[in-house]
Amino acid sequence: MGSTMLQGQFENIPQFTYKWNYPSVQSTMPSEYGSVANVRFLLSSIGAVLPNASANGADVYPLIVAGRESYCIIEQDRYSSQFVYRPPIFSGPLALNATVGYKLAWAGVITNDAWVFLLNSTLST
Repeated sequence: MGSTMLQGQFENIPQFTYKWNYPSVQSTMPSEYGSVANVRFLLSSIGAVLPNASANGADVYPLIVAGRESYCIIEQDRYSSQFVYRPPIFSGPLALNATVGYKLAWAGVITNDAWVFLLNSTLST
């Protein structure tokens, strides 16, 4: 999981396979860009960037690598999700506000932290 700024860097890896070149039976995730061996790369435009963090002053791009079953989501028993909407109460120009929210009960858990690690990289020139 990382920044879309890394997209061009993957093209330099000889074993890199784009998502659209996967066999048709293999399922993909919406943010998946491609893979190398058993590592799939999920990229986002809001992926982390550490400006000027390298020893040479270059931007550093953290890339989270999580193995299968290294984390899970635990849903709480006897709780259903709830969508909350309160319309604007007043029609005056100073009180036009509304509330929209979503309530749910779940917890994210790291089940094996030996299978999660962070790769920090910079862009090649």
